Amino acid sequence: MKTKFLFLILSICFAFITAGCNNDLQYKEPEVTAVTQLLSPNQQQHVTLVPSATASLFFEWTSAFCADGYEPIYEVLFDLPNGDFSHPLYVMTSDDNGARHHVTITHKILDKIAQKAGIANAETGSVIWTVVTSRGIRQAKSSEFRTLSITRLAGFSELPTQLFITGEGSEEGVNTQKALRLTSVENGVFELFTHLEAGKNYYFIDNKDGNSRKFFISGTSIKEQVEGAPNATIGESGIYHLTLDFNIAVCSIEKVLSVGWYFSPSGKVDIPLSYIGNGTWQGSGATPFKQEGWGRDERYKFEMVVENGGSQKVIHWGPTNSNLDSRPSDNESPDYFLVKQWSPSQWDNKWKLHGIFDTEKTGNKTKFTLYLNGDAPYHHTTEIAN
Repeated sequence: MKTKFLFLILSICFAFITAGCNNDLQYKEPEVTAVTQLLSPNQQQHVTLVPSATASLFFEWTSAFCADGYEPIYEVLFDLPNGDFSHPLYVMTSDDNGARHHVTITHKILDKIAQKAGIANAETGSVIWTVVTSRGIRQAKSSEFRTLSITRLAGFSELPTQLFITGEGSEEGVNTQKALRLTSVENGVFELFTHLEAGKNYYFIDNKDGNSRKFFISGTSIKEQVEGAPNATIGESGIYHLTLDFNIAVCSIEKVLSVGWYFSPSGKVDIPLSYIGNGTWQGSGATPFKQEGWGRDERYKFEMVVENGGSQKVIHWGPTNSNLDSRPSDNESPDYFLVKQWSPSQWDNKWKLHGIFDTEKTGNKTKFTLYLNGDAPYHHTTEIAN
Protein backbone atom coordinates (compact mmCIF):
# COMPACT_ATOMS: atom_id res chain seq x y z
CA MET A 1 0.00 0.00 0.00
CA LYS A 2 2.83 2.37 0.94
CA THR A 3 4.57 1.49 -2.34
CA LYS A 4 1.47 2.38 -4.40
CA PHE A 5 1.02 5.66 -2.51
CA LEU A 6 4.68 6.61 -3.06
CA PHE A 7 4.37 5.82 -6.78
CA LEU A 8 1.30 8.08 -7.03
CA ILE A 9 3.13 11.00 -5.34
CA LEU A 10 6.12 10.60 -7.66
CA SER A 11 3.86 10.52 -10.75
CA ILE A 12 2.13 13.76 -9.72
CA CYS A 13 5.47 15.47 -9.10
CA PHE A 14 6.80 14.32 -12.48
CA ALA A 15 3.70 15.69 -14.21
CA PHE A 16 4.17 19.12 -12.59
CA ILE A 17 7.87 19.16 -13.49
CA THR A 18 7.12 18.18 -17.10
CA ALA A 19 4.45 20.84 -17.41
CA GLY A 20 6.83 23.43 -16.04
CA CYS A 21 9.53 22.43 -18.52
CA ASN A 22 7.07 22.54 -21.43
CA ASN A 23 6.02 26.05 -20.43
CA ASP A 24 9.66 27.13 -20.16
CA LEU A 25 10.55 25.56 -23.52
CA GLN A 26 7.54 26.93 -25.39
CA TYR A 27 8.69 29.24 -28.21
CA LYS A 28 7.55 32.81 -27.92
CA GLU A 29 7.67 35.22 -30.87
CA PRO A 30 10.04 38.09 -30.02
CA GLU A 31 8.62 41.55 -29.62
CA VAL A 32 9.26 44.01 -32.45
CA THR A 33 9.09 47.80 -32.30
CA ALA A 34 7.37 50.08 -34.78
CA VAL A 35 9.17 52.57 -36.99
CA THR A 36 9.03 55.91 -35.22
CA GLN A 37 9.92 58.24 -38.08
CA LEU A 38 9.48 58.28 -41.86
CA LEU A 39 12.35 60.11 -43.54
CA SER A 40 11.76 60.21 -47.28
CA PRO A 41 9.88 61.23 -49.37
CA ASN A 42 8.69 64.30 -47.53
CA GLN A 43 5.11 64.90 -46.41
CA GLN A 44 2.94 66.03 -49.35
CA GLN A 45 5.83 65.51 -51.78
CA HIS A 46 4.77 65.47 -55.42
CA VAL A 47 6.19 63.19 -58.07
CA THR A 48 5.46 63.41 -61.79
CA LEU A 49 5.99 59.96 -63.20
CA VAL A 50 8.09 59.61 -66.35
CA PRO A 51 8.14 56.76 -68.90
CA SER A 52 11.57 55.37 -68.10
CA ALA A 53 12.56 51.92 -66.91
CA THR A 54 15.13 53.42 -64.52
CA ALA A 55 13.06 56.28 -63.05
CA SER A 56 12.36 55.66 -59.36
CA LEU A 57 11.58 57.22 -55.97
CA PHE A 58 13.56 56.52 -52.79
CA PHE A 59 11.69 55.69 -49.56
CA GLU A 60 13.50 55.65 -46.21
CA TRP A 61 12.64 55.43 -42.50
CA THR A 62 14.38 54.96 -39.14
CA SER A 63 15.33 51.50 -37.93
CA ALA A 64 13.14 49.34 -35.70
CA PHE A 65 14.31 46.69 -33.24
CA CYS A 66 13.56 43.07 -32.28
CA ALA A 67 13.80 41.71 -28.75
CA ASP A 68 15.98 38.79 -29.92
CA GLY A 69 18.56 41.11 -31.48
CA TYR A 70 17.83 40.15 -35.08
CA GLU A 71 16.87 42.64 -37.77
CA PRO A 72 13.14 42.98 -38.48
CA ILE A 73 11.54 42.73 -41.90
CA TYR A 74 10.14 45.96 -43.36
CA GLU A 75 7.21 46.47 -45.71
CA VAL A 76 5.88 49.73 -47.15
CA LEU A 77 2.08 49.94 -47.27
CA PHE A 78 0.09 52.23 -49.57
CA ASP A 79 -3.55 53.18 -49.11
CA LEU A 80 -6.21 55.70 -50.09
CA PRO A 81 -5.97 59.10 -48.36
CA ASN A 82 -8.83 58.13 -45.99
CA GLY A 83 -7.61 54.54 -45.48
CA ASP A 84 -6.22 52.92 -42.34
CA PHE A 85 -3.91 50.37 -44.07
CA SER A 86 -6.07 47.43 -42.92
CA HIS A 87 -6.64 46.64 -46.61
CA PRO A 88 -3.70 48.36 -48.36
CA LEU A 89 -3.69 49.13 -52.06
CA TYR A 90 -0.16 47.79 -52.42
CA VAL A 91 2.56 46.26 -50.25
CA MET A 92 6.24 46.58 -51.14
CA THR A 93 9.00 44.70 -49.33
CA SER A 94 12.05 46.81 -48.61
CA ASP A 95 15.40 46.33 -50.34
CA ASP A 96 17.47 43.19 -49.73
CA ASN A 97 14.34 41.04 -49.23
CA GLY A 98 13.03 43.25 -46.44
CA ALA A 99 16.24 43.64 -44.44
CA ARG A 100 16.88 47.31 -45.27
CA HIS A 101 15.09 50.32 -43.82
CA HIS A 102 14.72 51.77 -47.30
CA VAL A 103 13.36 50.77 -50.72
CA THR A 104 13.63 52.13 -54.25
CA ILE A 105 10.28 52.00 -56.06
CA THR A 106 10.15 52.46 -59.82
CA HIS A 107 7.80 54.94 -61.46
CA LYS A 108 6.14 52.02 -63.21
CA ILE A 109 5.15 50.48 -59.85
CA LEU A 110 4.07 53.87 -58.51
CA ASP A 111 1.83 54.20 -61.56
CA LYS A 112 0.19 50.86 -60.70
CA ILE A 113 -0.36 52.06 -57.13
CA ALA A 114 -1.93 55.29 -58.38
CA GLN A 115 -4.15 53.31 -60.74
CA LYS A 116 -5.36 51.18 -57.80
CA ALA A 117 -6.14 54.44 -55.98
CA GLY A 118 -8.47 55.43 -58.82
CA ILE A 119 -6.25 58.13 -60.31
CA ALA A 120 -6.79 58.35 -64.08
CA ASN A 121 -4.01 58.34 -66.68
CA ALA A 122 -2.09 61.64 -66.81
CA GLU A 123 -4.11 62.92 -63.82
CA THR A 124 -2.90 63.89 -60.34
CA GLY A 125 -4.04 62.37 -57.05
CA SER A 126 -2.76 61.30 -53.65
CA VAL A 127 -2.03 58.14 -51.69
CA ILE A 128 -0.73 57.64 -48.17
CA TRP A 129 2.10 55.37 -47.09
CA THR A 130 3.55 53.93 -43.92
CA VAL A 131 5.85 51.10 -42.80
CA VAL A 132 5.13 47.84 -41.01
CA THR A 133 7.89 45.90 -39.22
CA SER A 134 7.63 42.19 -38.51
CA ARG A 135 9.49 39.32 -36.87
CA GLY A 136 7.79 35.99 -37.32
CA ILE A 137 4.07 36.57 -36.78
CA ARG A 138 4.65 39.71 -34.69
CA GLN A 139 3.95 42.96 -36.52
CA ALA A 140 4.09 46.61 -35.62
CA LYS A 141 2.73 49.41 -37.80
CA SER A 142 4.23 52.86 -37.58
CA SER A 143 1.91 55.47 -36.09
CA GLU A 144 3.25 57.94 -38.65
CA PHE A 145 2.10 58.07 -42.27
CA ARG A 146 2.76 60.46 -45.11
CA THR A 147 0.86 61.66 -48.16
CA LEU A 148 2.38 61.32 -51.61
CA SER A 149 0.99 63.26 -54.57
CA ILE A 150 1.36 61.46 -57.92
CA THR A 151 0.84 62.59 -61.50
CA ARG A 152 0.28 59.40 -63.44
CA LEU A 153 1.80 58.30 -66.70
CA ALA A 154 -0.22 58.71 -69.87
CA GLY A 155 -0.62 54.95 -70.27
CA PHE A 156 -3.71 52.97 -71.19
CA SER A 157 -6.39 52.24 -68.60
CA GLU A 158 -7.57 49.21 -70.62
CA LEU A 159 -4.57 47.11 -71.56
CA PRO A 160 -4.67 44.83 -74.60
CA THR A 161 -4.29 41.14 -73.78
CA GLN A 162 -2.90 40.26 -77.20
CA LEU A 163 -1.36 42.21 -80.05
CA PHE A 164 -0.67 41.74 -83.79
CA ILE A 165 1.21 43.78 -86.38
CA THR A 166 -0.33 44.59 -89.77
CA GLY A 167 -0.17 47.18 -92.57
CA GLU A 168 1.62 47.32 -95.90
CA GLY A 169 4.97 47.94 -94.19
CA SER A 170 4.69 44.73 -92.15
CA GLU A 171 5.82 41.27 -93.24
CA GLU A 172 2.32 40.00 -94.05
CA GLY A 173 0.97 43.23 -95.55
CA VAL A 174 -2.60 44.46 -95.10
CA ASN A 175 -4.20 41.02 -94.68
CA THR A 176 -5.08 41.18 -90.97
CA GLN A 177 -5.82 37.44 -90.87
CA LYS A 178 -2.10 36.86 -91.46
CA ALA A 179 -0.97 39.52 -88.98
CA LEU A 180 1.99 38.36 -86.87
CA ARG A 181 1.43 37.88 -83.14
CA LEU A 182 3.60 39.77 -80.67
CA THR A 183 5.02 37.99 -77.62
CA SER A 184 3.41 38.92 -74.30
CA VAL A 185 6.32 39.64 -71.95
CA GLU A 186 4.17 40.66 -68.97
CA ASN A 187 0.81 42.30 -68.39
CA GLY A 188 0.51 45.12 -70.94
CA VAL A 189 4.02 44.62 -72.36
CA PHE A 190 4.68 43.06 -75.77
CA GLU A 191 7.73 42.55 -77.96
CA LEU A 192 8.35 41.62 -81.58
CA PHE A 193 11.24 40.80 -83.90
CA THR A 194 10.18 41.58 -87.45
CA HIS A 195 11.07 43.12 -90.80
CA LEU A 196 9.65 46.60 -91.52
CA GLU A 197 9.60 48.26 -94.94
CA ALA A 198 10.70 51.90 -95.05
CA GLY A 199 8.07 54.48 -95.95
CA LYS A 200 5.17 52.03 -95.72
CA ASN A 201 2.45 52.12 -93.09
CA TYR A 202 2.36 49.63 -90.23
CA TYR A 203 0.33 49.47 -87.02
CA PHE A 204 -0.95 47.11 -84.33
CA ILE A 205 -4.34 45.54 -83.61
CA ASP A 206 -5.59 43.68 -80.53
CA ASN A 207 -7.50 41.02 -82.48
CA LYS A 208 -8.08 39.90 -86.07
CA ASP A 209 -11.80 40.57 -86.33
CA GLY A 210 -13.39 43.75 -87.67
CA ASN A 211 -13.82 45.40 -84.26
CA SER A 212 -10.15 45.55 -83.25
CA ARG A 213 -8.52 48.45 -81.47
CA LYS A 214 -5.71 50.05 -83.50
CA PHE A 215 -2.43 51.40 -82.09
CA PHE A 216 0.56 53.08 -83.66
CA ILE A 217 3.99 54.40 -82.66
CA SER A 218 4.70 58.12 -82.67
CA GLY A 219 8.31 58.76 -81.76
CA THR A 220 8.66 56.71 -78.56
CA SER A 221 4.97 56.95 -77.61
CA ILE A 222 2.14 54.49 -78.21
CA LYS A 223 -1.10 56.06 -79.37
CA GLU A 224 -4.52 54.63 -80.15
CA GLN A 225 -6.23 55.36 -83.48
CA VAL A 226 -9.97 55.93 -83.06
CA GLU A 227 -10.94 56.14 -86.73
CA GLY A 228 -9.29 54.92 -89.92
CA ALA A 229 -5.90 53.25 -90.23
CA PRO A 230 -2.96 54.76 -88.33
CA ASN A 231 -0.19 56.33 -90.38
CA ALA A 232 3.17 55.26 -88.97
CA THR A 233 6.31 54.35 -90.92
CA ILE A 234 9.93 53.44 -90.35
CA GLY A 235 12.74 55.47 -91.89
CA GLU A 236 14.93 52.57 -92.99
CA SER A 237 14.02 49.05 -94.04
CA GLY A 238 15.43 46.33 -91.83
CA ILE A 239 14.91 43.84 -89.02
CA TYR A 240 13.70 45.49 -85.83
CA HIS A 241 13.13 44.59 -82.20
CA LEU A 242 10.09 46.48 -80.88
CA THR A 243 8.99 46.56 -77.23
CA LEU A 244 5.60 48.14 -76.50
CA ASP A 245 4.67 48.91 -72.88
CA PHE A 246 1.01 49.95 -72.69
CA ASN A 247 1.31 50.56 -68.93
CA ILE A 248 3.33 53.68 -69.66
CA ALA A 249 2.41 54.12 -73.37
CA VAL A 250 6.04 53.90 -74.47
CA CYS A 251 7.76 51.93 -77.24
CA SER A 252 11.45 51.21 -77.78
CA ILE A 253 12.80 50.30 -81.22
CA GLU A 254 16.15 48.64 -81.89
CA LYS A 255 17.50 47.68 -85.28
CA VAL A 256 18.87 44.13 -85.39
CA LEU A 257 22.20 44.28 -87.22
CA SER A 258 23.22 40.63 -87.01
CA VAL A 259 22.49 37.24 -85.44
CA GLY A 260 24.90 34.33 -85.35
CA TRP A 261 25.91 31.02 -83.79
CA TYR A 262 28.46 31.82 -81.10
CA PHE A 263 31.01 29.07 -80.36
CA SER A 264 32.32 29.56 -76.82
CA PRO A 265 35.74 27.90 -77.39
CA SER A 266 36.49 30.36 -80.21
CA GLY A 267 34.84 33.28 -78.38
CA LYS A 268 33.12 34.57 -81.52
CA VAL A 269 30.35 34.00 -84.06
CA ASP A 270 31.41 31.14 -86.34
CA ILE A 271 28.16 30.72 -88.30
CA PRO A 272 26.04 33.76 -89.29
CA LEU A 273 22.26 33.29 -89.29
CA SER A 274 19.98 34.86 -91.89
CA TYR A 275 16.53 36.25 -91.18
CA ILE A 276 13.82 34.13 -92.84
CA GLY A 277 10.69 35.89 -91.51
CA ASN A 278 8.38 35.94 -88.48
CA GLY A 279 11.15 36.49 -85.95
CA THR A 280 13.15 33.48 -87.18
CA TRP A 281 16.82 33.17 -88.13
CA GLN A 282 18.58 30.21 -89.75
CA GLY A 283 22.10 29.22 -90.74
CA SER A 284 24.27 26.17 -91.45
CA GLY A 285 27.93 25.30 -91.24
CA ALA A 286 30.66 23.04 -89.96
CA THR A 287 30.73 22.58 -86.17
CA PRO A 288 33.94 20.77 -85.23
CA PHE A 289 34.29 20.52 -81.46
CA LYS A 290 37.51 21.87 -79.97
CA GLN A 291 39.93 19.30 -78.56
CA GLU A 292 40.98 20.09 -75.00
CA GLY A 293 43.07 18.11 -72.55
CA TRP A 294 39.92 16.99 -70.77
CA GLY A 295 37.89 16.17 -73.89
CA ARG A 296 35.91 17.75 -76.75
CA ASP A 297 34.42 21.20 -76.14
CA GLU A 298 31.05 21.89 -77.83
CA ARG A 299 29.60 24.83 -75.86
CA TYR A 300 27.57 27.39 -77.79
CA LYS A 301 24.92 30.13 -77.68
CA PHE A 302 23.61 32.82 -80.06
CA GLU A 303 24.81 36.39 -80.39
CA MET A 304 22.68 39.34 -81.53
CA VAL A 305 23.92 42.86 -82.24
CA VAL A 306 21.34 45.68 -82.09
CA GLU A 307 21.53 49.41 -82.67
CA ASN A 308 19.53 52.21 -81.06
CA GLY A 309 20.26 55.87 -81.70
CA GLY A 310 23.66 55.11 -83.21
CA SER A 311 24.76 53.05 -80.20
CA GLN A 312 25.34 49.32 -80.63
CA LYS A 313 24.70 46.63 -78.02
CA VAL A 314 25.55 42.92 -77.92
CA ILE A 315 22.98 40.44 -76.59
CA HIS A 316 23.59 36.76 -75.95
CA TRP A 317 20.74 34.28 -76.19
CA GLY A 318 21.29 31.23 -74.02
CA PRO A 319 19.32 28.60 -72.09
CA THR A 320 16.63 29.56 -69.59
CA ASN A 321 18.50 27.38 -67.08
CA SER A 322 21.76 29.18 -66.27
CA ASN A 323 23.19 26.03 -64.65
CA LEU A 324 22.75 23.86 -67.74
CA ASP A 325 26.00 21.95 -68.35
CA SER A 326 25.22 18.73 -70.16
CA ARG A 327 24.81 17.49 -73.71
CA PRO A 328 21.25 16.83 -74.89
CA SER A 329 20.15 13.19 -75.02
CA ASP A 330 18.67 11.51 -78.10
CA ASN A 331 15.15 12.28 -76.78
CA GLU A 332 15.87 15.52 -74.97
CA SER A 333 12.97 17.59 -73.58
CA PRO A 334 12.08 20.69 -75.65
CA ASP A 335 12.76 22.74 -72.50
CA TYR A 336 16.48 22.17 -73.06
CA PHE A 337 16.34 24.31 -76.20
CA LEU A 338 14.35 27.27 -74.76
CA VAL A 339 16.18 30.60 -75.00
CA LYS A 340 16.36 33.87 -73.08
CA GLN A 341 18.50 37.01 -73.12
CA TRP A 342 21.75 37.18 -71.13
CA SER A 343 24.57 39.67 -70.79
CA PRO A 344 27.42 38.76 -73.14
CA SER A 345 30.14 36.44 -71.83
CA GLN A 346 32.30 33.76 -73.38
CA TRP A 347 31.47 30.81 -71.13
CA ASP A 348 28.31 31.50 -69.14
CA ASN A 349 24.74 30.50 -70.07
CA LYS A 350 25.41 28.09 -72.92
CA TRP A 351 24.22 24.81 -74.41
CA LYS A 352 26.23 21.79 -75.55
CA LEU A 353 25.87 20.15 -78.95
CA HIS A 354 24.96 16.48 -79.31
CA GLY A 355 27.92 14.35 -80.40
CA ILE A 356 26.43 13.75 -83.87
CA PHE A 357 27.23 17.38 -84.72
CA ASP A 358 31.00 17.07 -84.22
CA THR A 359 31.96 17.69 -87.86
CA GLU A 360 35.55 16.54 -87.37
CA LYS A 361 34.43 13.09 -86.23
CA THR A 362 31.15 12.57 -88.12
CA GLY A 363 31.48 14.81 -91.18
CA ASN A 364 28.07 16.32 -90.38
CA LYS A 365 27.32 19.99 -90.67
CA THR A 366 24.69 21.62 -88.45
CA LYS A 367 21.65 23.72 -89.27
CA PHE A 368 20.57 26.13 -86.51
CA THR A 369 17.14 27.79 -86.37
CA LEU A 370 16.38 30.47 -83.77
CA TYR A 371 12.70 31.25 -83.15
CA LEU A 372 11.89 34.60 -81.50
CA ASN A 373 8.19 35.07 -82.25
CA GLY A 374 4.80 35.00 -80.56
CA ASP A 375 3.77 31.58 -81.93
CA ALA A 376 5.62 29.66 -79.19
CA PRO A 377 8.08 30.21 -76.34
CA TYR A 378 11.43 31.45 -77.65
CA HIS A 379 13.51 28.41 -78.63
CA HIS A 380 15.96 26.99 -81.15
CA THR A 381 16.58 23.75 -83.02
CA THR A 382 19.68 21.90 -84.20
CA GLU A 383 19.57 19.58 -87.22
CA ILE A 384 22.00 17.81 -89.50
CA ALA A 385 22.36 20.06 -92.53
CA ASN A 386 21.58 18.53 -95.94
